[in-house]
Parts: sequence; structure tokens; C-alpha cells
Amino acid sequence: MSIEVAYNAWAKQYDTNENKTRDLDLKATAETLEKYEFKSVLELGCGTAKNTIWLLSKAECVVGLDFSEEMLRIAKKKITDVRVQFKSANLNKNWDIENQFADLVTASLTLEHIANLNFIFNQAHLKLKTNGLFFISELHPFKQYSGSKARYETENGTEELEVYTHHISDYLNAAKNNNFELLEINEWFDTTPEKGIPRLISFVFKTNK
Repeated sequence: MSIEVAYNAWAKQYDTNENKTRDLDLKATAETLEKYEFKSVLELGCGTAKNTIWLLSKAECVVGLDFSEEMLRIAKKKITDVRVQFKSANLNKNWDIENQFADLVTASLTLEHIANLNFIFNQAHLKLKTNGLFFISELHPFKQYSGSKARYETENGTEELEVYTHHISDYLNAAKNNNFELLEINEWFDTTPEKGIPRLISFVFKTNK
């Protein structure tokens, strides 16, 4: 199933169904970014605004991009704050955002649906200010190696989405190719104490301009 069709169908239950990956991503986002300062944020794959709400606790301005009109419709109903703008966008094409707009670009559970990481890092670098941050939180490639991918349940059974596997080296190489410096990398587990395969991986990169 295509990504746009799948997320449009998933939108109505995305916030309410059981989803360990979604919930852990919010935890990873908040615990990682709480120590950084940022005013303007560009949120890639904002979906139903699950992370936008937390980002607004620190930011003065958030622009959320997503390709799913149904996800955005829910996000717009959920958040009417004037500090937020939601826009429909294909992240595989040049982003209609002013260059050097953001202190922070975030991508959460989004890049597994993008084939060309280098393009994403290139666009992020353009849209970030000097010393801007690029935060990524994605399904861990180890999890993908074991067969895990984005999916949801319907009346007709399980729907699996089109995904790409990006190795850790793919993220690091794309960052290096686009003048980003790695500040931190973390792995996120379902259990405490941590055991088994980590569910998520997160990175914080900084622009070198």
C-alpha cells in the first residue's frame, strides 16, 4: 500500500490504537530535546501532531510538514495555536520553507518511508540556521532486520506500509556528506532494564556552516 493512502486510512485510529513505537518515540523526543534550546522548529512528518504539542512547550514557532491530508486534518483540529502552521508537503521534493528558518529540524518515524537520505539531510541543512540541530528518531535498523515495519490493524487484517531500511552508517554518511556533526546517538528499548533488540534509534546532529 502506498504511504499516502496508508496514512490517510490510518489517521482516524493513529492516536488511539496500541502503538509501542509511537509512544516510545514521544519519550525519546522529549528526553533528548529537553536539554536543548530552540525557538523555531521544522517538524518533518508531523502526522497528527503527537510531538508538536511537546515541541510547543519550548518553541516559539513550529511548522509541521506531512504528506497525509487526513493526518494533517486531525493535527489542525487538535492544535489551533497561532504559533503552529501545518503544511502538506512531499518531503522528496524541495521543501517550501525559507532557508535558515529553523533552529531545529525534527524527523520522527518518517525516514523509513524515504529512499534518499542524502536529499533529506541536504534540505535540512538549507533550512537550518548556523549551529542548528537536526533530531532524528526512527525504528532501529536492528528491528527492521528482524522483520519489523510500520503496520496497523484494520477490519480486513494487517496493513503493512512501504518502508526502506537505513543502516546506522547510512545516517552517518548522509550527515557527513551534508556538513553535519554528530552530537549524540541513543538507542531506546521497550523494557527497563534494557534487554533484547532496541526499538528506536535517535540522533542529534548540528550544522557546520
